[in-house]
Amino acid sequence: MVHLFDSSALKTPLPSVVGELGELFRDAGFELALVGGPVRDLFLGRVSPDLDFTTNARPDDIIAVIRRWCDTYWEIGRAFGTIGMRKAGYQIEITTYRADAYDPDSRKPAVAFGDKLEDDLFRRDFTMNAMALRLPSMELVDPFGGAKDLQAGLVRTPGAPSTSFSDDPLRMMRAARFASALEVDVAPEVFEAMKDMAGRITIISAERVRDELVKLINGKAPWAGIDLLVESGLAEHVLPEVSALKLEIDEHHRHKDVYQHSLTVLRQACGHETGPDGDVPAPDFVLRFAALMHDVGKPATRRFEPNGSVSFLHHDAVGSKLTAKRMKALRFDNDTIKAVSRLVELHMRFYGYGDAGWTDSAVRRYVNDAGELLQRLHRLTRSDVTTRNRRKAERLAFAYDDLEARIAALAEQEELAAIRPDLDGEQIMALLGIRPGPVVGRAYRYLLEERMENGPVSHAEAAALLRAWWKEQPESREAPAAGGEQSGEGEGSK
Repeated sequence: MVHLFDSSALKTPLPSVVGELGELFRDAGFELALVGGPVRDLFLGRVSPDLDFTTNARPDDIIAVIRRWCDTYWEIGRAFGTIGMRKAGYQIEITTYRADAYDPDSRKPAVAFGDKLEDDLFRRDFTMNAMALRLPSMELVDPFGGAKDLQAGLVRTPGAPSTSFSDDPLRMMRAARFASALEVDVAPEVFEAMKDMAGRITIISAERVRDELVKLINGKAPWAGIDLLVESGLAEHVLPEVSALKLEIDEHHRHKDVYQHSLTVLRQACGHETGPDGDVPAPDFVLRFAALMHDVGKPATRRFEPNGSVSFLHHDAVGSKLTAKRMKALRFDNDTIKAVSRLVELHMRFYGYGDAGWTDSAVRRYVNDAGELLQRLHRLTRSDVTTRNRRKAERLAFAYDDLEARIAALAEQEELAAIRPDLDGEQIMALLGIRPGPVVGRAYRYLLEERMENGPVSHAEAAALLRAWWKEQPESREAPAAGGEQSGEGEGSK
């Protein structure tokens, strides 16, 4: 299907660089077309800063055409026929028409250049990405009905889904990512192929799976993408801990199982993000993934009690370890692993506050343990309330409102977000007359506990506490008499 594209109907006009490139290639005797995601985005009323083009020109010819036009260019993808460049703030890739042949046991294609735009479009993942805009004539080339599928909200493949997924198994995860990002459904034949071929995802590198998963979680409706992974069987290979939740009955019977509860928590966590300028910018992968994984420790900790109830004792700690292990397998960076697993570990800490109340010491510990994750922990804890019992929901919300108010009040008094002992390591060593070593760490922890329990004290009071503690330590009998009164108490007084 080829027809003129009405660019005047676009809410956002095409960047001028698109037309300029089209004219450059036409004048040089080559074809050029805007292709894939950028064309799909035109139908969605948006223009991406990353523009993809395809051409019958070979890499050397591409460079000859754009060398003097672009701001800079690079040849990293040259072996695959791709030349990258930057122009007027846009990142651009131009790729020679492809006709790939895949090894069924490898993700890497044997590159073969093609001569026809339609053949290049046939090798693409989904029909909505297999559309092109010929330049500079503005002819829309849509041989597989991508525009119709996009309007219908349907993910289909240009050819047989089994062939497409055999060529590149990562496309199965990409289908789930599209379900999240574009809020679309997969065609029945696509879903069946995903179920039949789910095991082939294991030939894809962990890093590529991770990247697709991050995009899925950060989409508009990540719960839809996760559900597609689980229902198709792909999650058994990439997130088996989430699939396992489908078998577990929620102890409060609020949902048919813990899996549905987790999807609800994920959905609610997305709604609790504070936007681009807030404490938890949207989309926030750390919060969202913690919401999905927060109960993955339940299958391993489920116990049937004599009274007929079900318990999941310590599922938070177990879930934190399982989450960290899965994220390591997916090659996440250490900071992200620590943040997500810490939120999973802390997500139950609040419960019981509304009934028993907390001392100021307990509030300080809550804030200190959360550290820079406090705002995310607030939102995760609120998202975890999915009860249909209105009174219970209101009681929990009121209790958390009260906790946040107490945190704010204490923070005004004590700079709660950065709690430290009243003496630092240098002052401890000076007061006790000792050198760096394990004893300094023990003293520091003792003073931190005192700070948590009783709040801030003056420098003199902290020094007195430290000396009293030091008298009880066996090392004090071996150390020379401390002469730190002059070096410690006169400086840094609080």
